[in-house]
Amino acid sequence: MKKLRKIVLFFRNIINYVGLKKKLLLSLAAFIVIVFLLLWLAGLFSPKISEAIPKRINQENIGNIAIVRSIRVPINETAVGTVQSVHEVTISSKLLARVTEINVKAGQAIRKGEVLLRLYDSDLRSKLQHAMSNVILAEAAKSQAVRNEERAGKLVKSTAISKQEYENISTKLKSADAELKMAQAAVKETQALLDYAAISAPIDGIVIDKKVEAGDTVIPGQVLLKLYDQKQMQLVASVRESLTYNLKVGQNIGVKVDALNKICAGTVSEIVPESNSASRSFMVKVTGPCPPGIYSGMFGRIIIPLKDEDVLVIPNRAVKAVGQLQLVDIIKDGSSARRNIRTGRQFGEDIEVLSGLSEGEKITIPVSSDPKQ
Repeated sequence: MKKLRKIVLFFRNIINYVGLKKKLLLSLAAFIVIVFLLLWLAGLFSPKISEAIPKRINQENIGNIAIVRSIRVPINETAVGTVQSVHEVTISSKLLARVTEINVKAGQAIRKGEVLLRLYDSDLRSKLQHAMSNVILAEAAKSQAVRNEERAGKLVKSTAISKQEYENISTKLKSADAELKMAQAAVKETQALLDYAAISAPIDGIVIDKKVEAGDTVIPGQVLLKLYDQKQMQLVASVRESLTYNLKVGQNIGVKVDALNKICAGTVSEIVPESNSASRSFMVKVTGPCPPGIYSGMFGRIIIPLKDEDVLVIPNRAVKAVGQLQLVDIIKDGSSARRNIRTGRQFGEDIEVLSGLSEGEKITIPVSSDPKQ
């Protein structure tokens, strides 16, 4: 019985030893796999790009030879602003009345003199008729007073009436004349109020806001409509102090409207001679011809020229993109070598070289060159 137990214990120890060894082997295999993956991701097993190994020029693969050259470009600063109309009109009511008719809506183009809306005017028309009747009565009274004064003048010369009676008659003539003028003024006043009931457009433009509808009752001073002249637009920008000294009234500068992605010419029309104490900036207004599609309230920038700078450029087609690298083939001593460069701004078909090349160096432009490859 004791021998049997020893045999069982012996085989159990063997099994435990084999299991432990198996776990160690699995752990070691997993470690090796992880190390291999890390080395592979690090590019240890990938071919390297050589930048300095020269090779003989193959004329069949070279389309053109370009020279790294320097050009002068202007340095500009921008200032943001808002497009506004040079001539914007707010139309308000001068009467306490009800809106009986409205002929426009927001965005509608209107012509000068066109009736935009009408207010209730029946009571004003009645007042006008009453004032005109008073004028007729005053004219008749004055005519009678004139005849009385003429007769009294003849009688006072023949001493038929006293001077005091003549003066009384003359006073009545003056009073009749004053009453006629008052009646005529009342007609003009009522006619002016009646004209306010039919509101016309003071300029050619576009309606940008409509505040009332037919049936609304308006009061004096209440805003009814807003319109602006779309033919005369300006960009009002806030320019910091240091840049304001580079501008002057009448100067031609560029204006960019981001929504249209277009630059148009502008002229500095006004520089407000007062700085904003919070932002330390001046308000600058730039006017000029603008392309179609410009509306009041749009975002824009004025381009402020400062000075010129020298920039190295090469043809954009000469640059090859390999991953995150930008490479060009340079020519030196009859051989070509690949060099890593760093590029910047675009200038038409050329691109700025920030580092990696010097002025006067020669580079190759492959026959089938694609900068994206």
